[in-house]
Amino acid sequence: MPAEPVPAAGESGTGGPRRVARVVLLDPRDRILLLHGHEPDDPTDDWWFTPGGGVEGDETREQAALRELVEETGITEVELGPVLWRRRCSFPFAGRRWDQDEWYYLARTTRTAIAATALTELERRSVAGARWWTYPELVRAHETVYPTRLAELLRTLLDEGPPAGPVTLDTEIVR
Repeated sequence: MPAEPVPAAGESGTGGPRRVARVVLLDPRDRILLLHGHEPDDPTDDWWFTPGGGVEGDETREQAALRELVEETGITEVELGPVLWRRRCSFPFAGRRWDQDEWYYLARTTRTAIAATALTELERRSVAGARWWTYPELVRAHETVYPTRLAELLRTLLDEGPPAGPVTLDTEIVR
C-alpha cells in the first residue's frame, strides 16, 4: 500500500500508528476509484487500494482526505461524506513495516478523469495508475484489493447507504 515517508517504521512520530485518511470515491454510476500499487522494486507484487494517505501536521483527517485525493487523482470536485469504516492495519512496504489507523470517508464526484498532480517520490515509484471499478468487477477480481472485504463493504454501502456511525473493520496484518 503506497504511502509517503513518515518517521520511524510507519509510526506517527508519537509512538502510535500512523493516522491515515482514505476516500471511498464513487462516481454517478456507483463505480469506486481504486489506485494500482506495487512494491517499488517489484511491479509483480501488486494490489489495488483506495486513495488516501497520512495526516500531515495539524490538519484534520477530513483535510488530509481531500488533500490526498487531489494529489493522487487531481479530483477536486467532491462532496466529502461521513466516515464509513475504521481499520487498523500493518504491512511491509518499501523495505519497512507500516502500522496504520485508517479512516475511510465517503465521497461523490461527477468527474471521472484522473490526473495525479503531486505524488511523492515513493508514490511515483509504486503507483501504476487508477481505475473505476463496478461492484461486479470487484467481486470477480483476482487481484489483491485493500481493504480485503471491499466488494462486500461496497455492496452494503450501495444497498443500505452509509452506516449510522463508522464500522470498525477487522485488523489486517500482512506478513
